[in-house]
Amino acid sequence: MPSPQILLAIQIANGYGAQPGAWRMPGVDPSAYTDMDTLVRYAQAAERGKIQLIFLADTAVLDVDLEQQAPHFATDPLVTLTSMARGTERIGVVATSSTTFNEPFTIARQFKALDVASHGRAGWNAVTTSMPAAAANFGRTIPPRSEKYARADEVVRAVQALWGSWEQDAWVRDVPGRRFADASKVAPVNVRGQYVATRGPLAIPPSEQGQPVVFQAGGGAQGLELAARYATGVYANPFSIEEGRAHRTELRRAAERVGRDPDEVKLFAGFMPSIATDRRAALDRRRMLDESVDLHQRVAYLGAMIGLRLQPEQLDLPLTREQLSVARPAPGDPRSARALQVAREGWTLRDVLAHGVIDYHPVVTGTAEDVADHMEQWFDAEACDGFSLAIDVYHDGIDAFVDGVVPLLQQRGIYHQDYAGTTLRDHLGAPPQYGLDPRLSPATAVAR
Repeated sequence: MPSPQILLAIQIANGYGAQPGAWRMPGVDPSAYTDMDTLVRYAQAAERGKIQLIFLADTAVLDVDLEQQAPHFATDPLVTLTSMARGTERIGVVATSSTTFNEPFTIARQFKALDVASHGRAGWNAVTTSMPAAAANFGRTIPPRSEKYARADEVVRAVQALWGSWEQDAWVRDVPGRRFADASKVAPVNVRGQYVATRGPLAIPPSEQGQPVVFQAGGGAQGLELAARYATGVYANPFSIEEGRAHRTELRRAAERVGRDPDEVKLFAGFMPSIATDRRAALDRRRMLDESVDLHQRVAYLGAMIGLRLQPEQLDLPLTREQLSVARPAPGDPRSARALQVAREGWTLRDVLAHGVIDYHPVVTGTAEDVADHMEQWFDAEACDGFSLAIDVYHDGIDAFVDGVVPLLQQRGIYHQDYAGTTLRDHLGAPPQYGLDPRLSPATAVAR
């Protein structure tokens, strides 16, 4: 039996990178936000590294200070991924679409069209929405959490029913017989639940993988259950090996409870590498990126994480002996122990922040080998099945990962040498599925 291999997703969203200052870095095209040619080149670089999929997170809201920062997300994830898919051959393309404010027919049609256009490489990240500002863009308010997840369950089932509304051999294309399709094998789905309804069918036949792969990124018990029922890939934000291992174990147990093989469900841990020739160069790179953020505010935030009242005047100084003696990690913040560990190494506060200790994923600032070591340690500890890479600056960071880290992972025997197939299901080792999963309990099905 072949040994397990790391799975990789790479986030290529706004044309610049995961860090707010990426748009200002040397060599970066400041117009890349709307330049599909640039985004396609990044996708091609990721494909050169045999990365399994590109992932576009999305929240339908503008939530940055445009005076200094580029938007977090792509202009439109489906348009962006369609461009990327047409410029690549193997890499998967996965986008987020909210179950809270989008209707099943719209989601089903858009993602199956992407799946057909990409020849079976599409995936849908099915998530609920929590931001009131995003809800306002739809003229709505955020519903209670229980209602959001009950609706999400109905939406996923309705979407999958629509995806299966053409039987797999319905498209006959019989030119001499003047028969385009077997109409008896294309039927309405007539789904009606408490929150959503759709008649169907879609006007789209199966792709090479049948239908898109479902991903999920929700948290908490309800997000876990939704992922266990439907997802092949699950995005998670563990900050330690122990946290990742616990999340993965819970996810696998939940999948087993609903009748699925737990090996079908893959946990992708968020990870933010900043790669350079040495640690000092990587920190300097991060310091340059930090010029676009309010470091005074971050110093105060760092202080709250480690139980100190820090002042901006100390930004270029390390913590004093007295400060270190009373500093304590905040019990409610999983990043705080790492922040204090770095501070105790004697770095200035500016360099402590450059280590990424307050970022939303674990950060490694260092060489390609440092990054590969981190990934191997987490993978060997079964803290994840793979990583969702948030590269600091796409312009040179993707190449640095592909040319530096990927060969190391391959040499260590924990990352594949080439794509084994052509579809996203092939890349993930996911079983075939067309329409609804027949293994799921009828008790969780949308009423019909």
